[in-house]
Parts: sequence; C-alpha cells; structure tokens
Amino acid sequence: MKKISVLIWLLLTSLTQLTAQNNTSLGIIPAPVKVIIGDGSYPLSSKIGVKFVGFNNTNSLAKFVGQLSFIDLQQRPGLKLILDKSLAIKEEGYLLSVKKDEISIRSTTERGVFYGLQTLLQILNTNQTGIPFLEIEDYPRFAYRGMHLDVARHLFPVSFIKEYIDMLAYYKLNTFHWHLTEDQGWRIEIKKYPKLTSIGGFRDQTLIGYLRDNPKQYDNERYGGFYTQEEVKEVVAYAASKYITVVPEIEMPGHALAALSAYPELACGKNPTSFKAAYEWGVFDDVFCAGKEQTFKFLQDVLDEVLLLFPSEYIHIGGDECPKTKWKTCEFCQKRILKEKLKDEHELQSYFIHRIEKYLNKKGRQIIGWDEILEGGLAPNATVMSWRGTKGGIAAAKLSHKVIMTPGPYLYFDKQESKSSEEPLTIGGHVPLSKVYAYNPVPEELTKEEQKYIIGVQANLWTEYIKTPEKVRYMIYPRIFALSEIAWTPLANKDWKDFSENRVALHLGNLDQKGLIYRVPEPIGAKDTTLTGENFELKYKVPVKGAAIYYTINGKTPYDFDFKYTDAVKVHVPKGEERILKSVVFTSSGRRSLVITTVLKN
Repeated sequence: MKKISVLIWLLLTSLTQLTAQNNTSLGIIPAPVKVIIGDGSYPLSSKIGVKFVGFNNTNSLAKFVGQLSFIDLQQRPGLKLILDKSLAIKEEGYLLSVKKDEISIRSTTERGVFYGLQTLLQILNTNQTGIPFLEIEDYPRFAYRGMHLDVARHLFPVSFIKEYIDMLAYYKLNTFHWHLTEDQGWRIEIKKYPKLTSIGGFRDQTLIGYLRDNPKQYDNERYGGFYTQEEVKEVVAYAASKYITVVPEIEMPGHALAALSAYPELACGKNPTSFKAAYEWGVFDDVFCAGKEQTFKFLQDVLDEVLLLFPSEYIHIGGDECPKTKWKTCEFCQKRILKEKLKDEHELQSYFIHRIEKYLNKKGRQIIGWDEILEGGLAPNATVMSWRGTKGGIAAAKLSHKVIMTPGPYLYFDKQESKSSEEPLTIGGHVPLSKVYAYNPVPEELTKEEQKYIIGVQANLWTEYIKTPEKVRYMIYPRIFALSEIAWTPLANKDWKDFSENRVALHLGNLDQKGLIYRVPEPIGAKDTTLTGENFELKYKVPVKGAAIYYTINGKTPYDFDFKYTDAVKVHVPKGEERILKSVVFTSSGRRSLVITTVLKN
C-alpha cells in the first residue's frame, strides 16, 4: 500500500459528552456498525510510536504499521494496539477509540486490529484537519468477502497483483480469488508438467474485437506468460501479511484447452488431435476426459503442487461451462457411465467433481465450484459460488450447502457501468454502481435457517478485454467501494445518498491526488433523458472531491473552458424549440467523466 501522507495536529480540546453522529461523516468505506463522535479532535504535530499489548508475535503487524507515514516505532507510543481474547466482539471485529491521551484499537484477533488500522487510515486520509474524539465498534456482516481476478485471459505483473491485494485490504475484503487457468492460457508453474506453461501458457494471437464481428479482428501477436512457483509464494505471503487469503482456481473439467494443448492425451478419444490455447473467447467442446484414469492422475498431481503453494482452506475447481458434446461420443466416458451406473453425462460431471472433492478432503481442503456443480448432484462438502444469477445459490442453500453469492447481473465488474458508447470495449452488459450497492446477498426466498448458509459475497473481474492494470483500475473503481459495503456493513446502516454523494467523492478524490486511473462518475443529478417544459432549473453535485462540472446548452461537447457549474442551471426554452444541455466532470488531475445529454423541449 502506498504510504498515506497525513498532517496530524496537536491536541486542541478535551473530550466532552459523546453524542451520536452520522458515521459516514468520517468518510469510512465500508460504513462501520456503530460510531460515536465527541466534541473536539486532537491529532499530533509529529509522528507517534506504537505499543503492542497482548501479542505473542508482532512481526507481521509491526512491519505494516512501521510503513505508515504518521508512525515512527522509535517514538513515544501514541497508538496502542491491543489483542484481547476476552473481548466481547464478533469475529474480525474491532474497537477503535480516540481519547484525550491515546488512540487505541482492540480486537480478539490480529486481523481485527488490522481492520481497525484501515479505518484509522481512512479517517486520516479523508479528514486531514484532525481526528475527532470517537468510539467505533465494528465487525463484518459476512465471513467471506472476496474479489476475483482473471489472469488467464490477460496476465498482470506480480507488482500489480500486490497493489490489487492492497486495495482489497484497504476496503476490508479478506479473500483474493486468483483465476489461474483457462482455455486461453495456463498461468501457474507445475514442475511435474512443464509443458503446461511452456506450451499452454501461450496463444498465437488474441481477439481484439467482438466475437460476433465479421470479419473477426485479431492482434496477430503471440501472447503469454506465467507465474513461477516462487512468484506464487511471494504473492501468497504478501497477501497473508495483509490478512488476505488467496484462493486459487484450477479449472476442470471444462475450460481446459490450454492444458490440452500441452497434453492432448487428456482429451476424449483414443488418439486426440492436437490442440492450441484459444485465442477467442467463449465455451469450447474439448474438455478433460472424464473416462480416462490418467486425467485424474494428472489433476491430482497438479493439485498436489497447488496445495504446497496455497495454504487456503478452499481450492476452487471451476466446474462451469463444461459442454458434454465430446463425452457423449467418447468410449472412455461412456464406459465410465456404465461402470459407475450413472444416468447421463450430467451425472458424469457430478462424478468428476465428487472424485476431486474426495481427494482434496483427504488432504484437509474443501472445494468451491461455480453453480454448475449442482447439475447431476452436488458433492457432499462443496461450497457453491452462484454466478448465473441467484438461483444456484438459493438451491445450494436449501440443500444446506455453503454459498458465496457472485451473480453476474450485480457483481461482474468486467461489464461497463453505463450504456454510453463512450465506455471502453467490454464483454457486454452493464452494471452501474447503484445496482451493485443495492444488491443484498441474502435472498428473500430463503428461510431464516437457510440464510445462514450464505457465507459471503464476491465480485468478479474477467479480463477478455482488460489487458492492462490501468483498465483494471478503471473497471473496479468505484464499484469496489459498493462491494465492500454490501460485504461488511449491516443493511440498516447502508445509505445510498451519503455513500454516492459524499464518501465515494472523498475516496475518488484521494485516488485522483495519487494520479491513479479510475472511472470518473457523471455529474450527480444529471441524466441522459428528455425533459418537457418552458423553464428549467437543473441542480448537480460534483462526484469527485476537488472536481468541477462544465456544461453547454448548444449540443456541443463541453470542455473545461465552457460554462462552469456553480449553482443551479436555469434555462428558458421558447415554445416549439429545444435546447441540448451536455454536462461533464473534470477532475483536478485532468480526468473527465462521460458526457451526459439532457434534451430540454418545449
């Protein structure tokens, strides 16, 4: 995490009667469970030291704390971090107190103390005139709070993976779902099968337009790469230092073309033809053969190496989008169906998943799979990740299986935020910030007893059309703010108006100051629509701290030398005429929003 520059002032006033105040006034994302703010604030004019209480080993936390710009471990302690196993607070929770003589963070776990530090950092970063006297009690709504990144379609450097992890930590997400294998590339070194990366890690070219284009467009450049096992260890250790669990995904039985390009004998049939890693997107018929024993030997060998690298309880095995076309005509698969007395190819997939689950269970691990693993019968201990809407999650919860909700219509961040033609190329569809924020991961269709199986929520970022870290940032900011809040904050504390108009503006303003790319929201209150009348008064708000709104009323695209919004825009439209008002946001760093067009007709 980049060091946060904070100016902390001397103690000004003493603590007086504490009074409740809107917790979001502190700019915290996700909004805490409970905040009480007192009169006055203090901070310090110089760096402060830290005192650790109740810790057996402070190495991990001390390293993080020592990197904070307002901390000097050699100075007199002004911040007290307290590990207290007897504290009555929920898992991962913390108590943050700012009083006359000290700042303290208490928790039953190191992770809870760490989250308290994130809250303190956010207060400092968005309230640079001082830290108010306060008491915060906070804990998460869900145990699993995840963010996914697909590195198989496009690869990202380890340095950016670490930045991604920093971002998750700052917003109290605790799981990084690392999607490592696909039809388009195998991205993790497996020493027993070196061709997985030397051959399967590369594709001949990449689709750069839509799959429906005629003719299709490609970049005509070989693409590939992978993470060595040493790099994987480095990422896992770094994530652990930020109290984040890395869950690897090894796709099976579908999405296997890259693996089959390296080891074609794992495909269906006696003499499978050669394969190439896919250079288009979509679902492909060639998958791992479920009838060959060597398939399972291969996958178990792969998983053995994966388990040595990832200490996570969960291993994600995919299980999605597996066509049965090849299995239906494969003599090995048909023999397997007869031998195991299976009804059809769907039950064959269930057999496949069951077998892998049993293997991983024996190794002390649990599986997660996409909701297709429900088809043909769910493996006994499997956790379901519901992506095709919410039906899969509801069905799994009713079967008393743990569920992580990640429905595409709400939490696929590879979809664009608006329908505007100005949006960059994406896979299709749109998921606006408001829709993410409004999503409740607990379906109303479940009973109180069934709801307990919804253990968490996750957003996914598939990278078919996301090639650079810069575009990753554009696609996730500010939607990750909403993910953070629906994963952590109690429903009763959610407030869309305050979130979208105040806190998002503060956090985007901080990103803008750092020069990071993000999607600049449109002027708050502006809409692409047609209004009818004679006299109009249009009121807007700036969506990014330090930004400004510019507009035109002649239908032309506004620039930062056009009308600057300072108060309500008043427009008179004579009878039978219209005015086309276009508005746009310009930030202090020079970034701009999409243009909003409002037609005023009389």
